[in-house]
Order: sequence, then structure tokens, then C-alpha cells
Amino acid sequence: MLLLIAVVAAASGGRDSDVSPVIVAAHDLTPGSRLTSSDVTTTQADPAVIPAGAITDPSALIDSTVTGPVRSGEMLTGSRVLSSRLPIELLGRPDARLVPVKLSDTAIVELLREGDVVDVLSINDSNGDQSVRAATVLVKNAVVALVSEPAQIRRTDGSRLALLAMPERDAHTVASATLASPITVVFH
Repeated sequence: MLLLIAVVAAASGGRDSDVSPVIVAAHDLTPGSRLTSSDVTTTQADPAVIPAGAITDPSALIDSTVTGPVRSGEMLTGSRVLSSRLPIELLGRPDARLVPVKLSDTAIVELLREGDVVDVLSINDSNGDQSVRAATVLVKNAVVALVSEPAQIRRTDGSRLALLAMPERDAHTVASATLASPITVVFH
């Protein structure tokens, strides 16, 4: 839709100086896809319809990973691809980091979508008694950056991973907690 608006706006302007280059998807892209030069193309659009953070250099996207579904002709922004800049863009904080998390209930991963805001909890046994479990909130307001597709992860247990953006200090806490106890999330 944005591409159509851009084309109409560019055509009605009548002057080439009223358009700017922008990178769009050459075809539909699926989450987790690693971008190649055949996945993107450059087009001209009216600057008024180009979103903030739109990518103008195709080489900046090569080998980046798509974070969510992208339709053919959709303008690509930094928040649509996984790069070292993505956690900062998702949280608006320079200390943002990404943490891969395997959730204790695999059905929850089916509900997660890129951009969801979640709280991350660890589940601890009280005195080794499985019937009594206490939860500890590890981080609030983490943002889902990527949810792995079943075919992308070849784990022996069939589980999938979620990549969560959070502040650096929380990222270290969550990463270490995933080694010791089950992890779950609460949706906002």
C-alpha cells in the first residue's frame, strides 16, 4: 500500500527531484529469512511517504535477518531486520541487547509475535518440591524481536526460540537464568 501511494505521489509530482530512493522487498519475505541481493530492490518514492528509519542503501541489508513478515513492495526499515542496531531501535536505549530464550511451555511460543511486549519470569522450585513453585520476575517490558520458525531450529527436543530485546543488565540476568531454571513470559 505504501509503495502504491509512493508511486502515485511520485507520478503526480512530475519532477524527479521530488522523489528519493528507498529499498523495498522484491517479493514476500518470511520471518527469519536471511536477505540476499535478490530479496531487495531500489525504488523511488515521495519523501513524504517514506517512513522514519527507511533503508536507502541495499548493501546495508545483505545478510540481515527479517524479523517479521514483509510483503512484496514494502519499504524496509531498520526495525524490520535483525542487526546489531535492532535492540536499540526496539527499546530506544543504547544499552539494549538481544537474548535467545527457550520458553518452558512451547505452546506460548506459538502466541508470540514480533513487537510483542512481555515480562520474563523464571520458575523456581521451592525447597525442591515440584508442587510448590514460585516465580521471579527477571525483566519487565522486554520486546520480542524474532520468533524462530519450526524449520529454522533443529533442536533435538523440537523446541523453538524467541529472541527478546532488553536492557544489558537484564539481558545478563535472563541469559544466566535460562541455564538454571524454566523461563516463561507474561504478555502485556
